[in-house]
Amino acid sequence: MPKLSRKTKQKELLKSEIEKIDTFFTADDLLKRIKEKDKEIGIATIYRFLNDLKTERKIHCYSCDGRTTYSNDKKNHCHFVCMKCNSLTHFDVDNIDFVKKKIDGEMCHFQIEVHGICNNCLKKE
Repeated sequence: MPKLSRKTKQKELLKSEIEKIDTFFTADDLLKRIKEKDKEIGIATIYRFLNDLKTERKIHCYSCDGRTTYSNDKKNHCHFVCMKCNSLTHFDVDNIDFVKKKIDGEMCHFQIEVHGICNNCLKKE
């Protein structure tokens, strides 16, 4: 039987703040925003709320530089990582129809990490 979730003032505040964010964010980013409005909300509450949203498929979740990153509307999260200087660059991918054709199901979002040598390091060679 699914767990019933109570509608609380804290949850409404968290939901409202998340809806205002138009880029990737971490739980710590959300905590900083929330603390301005409600000093009682802690990081554990934020993690529980984000986990619930992720389970309900109402938010997207990615791994970025060893940390969990969230997004309201970003359907992909892509990195180019330089193997020489370890720089990490974000880039967008607009179309992955070739992957969708290989999947037996419905895709929600995706993350890609590409490794290579950045132009700055190539110039130094």
